[in-house]
Amino acid sequence: MSKALDGVRILDFTHVQSGPTCTQLLAWFGADVIKVERAGEGDATRGQLRDIPDVDSLYFTMLNHNKRSVTLDTKKPKGKEVLEKLIKTCDVLVENFAPGALDRMGFTWERIQELNPRMIVASVKGFGPGPYEDCKVYENVAQCAGGSASTTGFDDGPPMVTGAQIGDSGTGLHLALGIIAALYQRNSTGRGQKVLAAMQDSVLNLCRVKLRDQQRLEQTGVMKEYPQYPDQHFGDAVPRAGNASGGGQPGSILKCKGWETDPNAYIYFITQGAVWPAVCKVIGEESWITDEAYATPAARLLHLKPIFARIEQWTMTKDKFEAMDILNKYDIPCGPILSMKEIAEEPALRATGTIVEVDHPTRGKYLTVGNPIKLSDSSTDVTRSPLLGEHTEEVMAQLGYSKDQIAALREEHVI
Repeated sequence: MSKALDGVRILDFTHVQSGPTCTQLLAWFGADVIKVERAGEGDATRGQLRDIPDVDSLYFTMLNHNKRSVTLDTKKPKGKEVLEKLIKTCDVLVENFAPGALDRMGFTWERIQELNPRMIVASVKGFGPGPYEDCKVYENVAQCAGGSASTTGFDDGPPMVTGAQIGDSGTGLHLALGIIAALYQRNSTGRGQKVLAAMQDSVLNLCRVKLRDQQRLEQTGVMKEYPQYPDQHFGDAVPRAGNASGGGQPGSILKCKGWETDPNAYIYFITQGAVWPAVCKVIGEESWITDEAYATPAARLLHLKPIFARIEQWTMTKDKFEAMDILNKYDIPCGPILSMKEIAEEPALRATGTIVEVDHPTRGKYLTVGNPIKLSDSSTDVTRSPLLGEHTEEVMAQLGYSKDQIAALREEHVI
């Protein structure tokens, strides 16, 4: 079976998480991703958070599957010559250097276009054009600057970052979409272009419902589905909403049997209007179906705290999976709070390739996240991450270098 991106060659100058997330996704879709690394060091994450001495870390392996690794010193003249040849033979250059780093290497947009007018140059930056565009950004900075932290957590606590890497991996996913769009447009124009994904912008895109709520708040001064209503005053900015739903259906995280000892014995429960009669029957409060205080969604907004407290009395009599089984029979929207241990052991996720076991020559077998996007005509085979410089000679030979030339470049520490 062919791959969706067969024939597309990616020159991967990315490191850490945001850029590698992007290029790994492209590799999963079949692109030939050539990861360029510094000889002797490589991507910084090879050595970060190691659990086995002198072995590539899980941080690195889980972000660099299906790629080829070459080592290259681009500061040396002969290294620049190799890079020029790579640019001429690749379709996309992806980088997440600090602002201006590619220009300082001598490879400005204009120079790259001279070498290959069809080249797409895709970049991850912390901020787009504006007062902070030259600032260095990491995951949590992006979450804070993109609006996520100010709207996450409980109202009586500080802003909080989320465990989901929406700044790094989220931006990588956005960049991958931009690259695919640019490749598609190149079919009609014949030209490459620049693609930018700023981390602040990507986080904001994922927080769009909060920007929606900011404008609603400015219009009405109140948001009735937020837990602050009706007892607390709303300020002039969207407050933290705890575990309330981001949509129009009230929801909350409720305790289940065993919560005293299991930190994940909880379920997310949504009181969707269409299934309200079923909710009342399940928890034994059938009188609420016709009670004026509870009969309509608008009326229930005034009583969400006691409603969820009563539902929690019921959920605490069931473990989260028992509750799921019962609630799903009535189409009541709910979801268990799954720990990473439970997710790692879930057979269904293994069967779909969402969780994959990979064998590594020095690490041995480990679990990783597979391609989250499934194509019916282009299956994803997750192969291990490359060892540092593992494919240098292979790629150099494809560029036309002889064995003697490759040996000479090694002696000069160019590769």
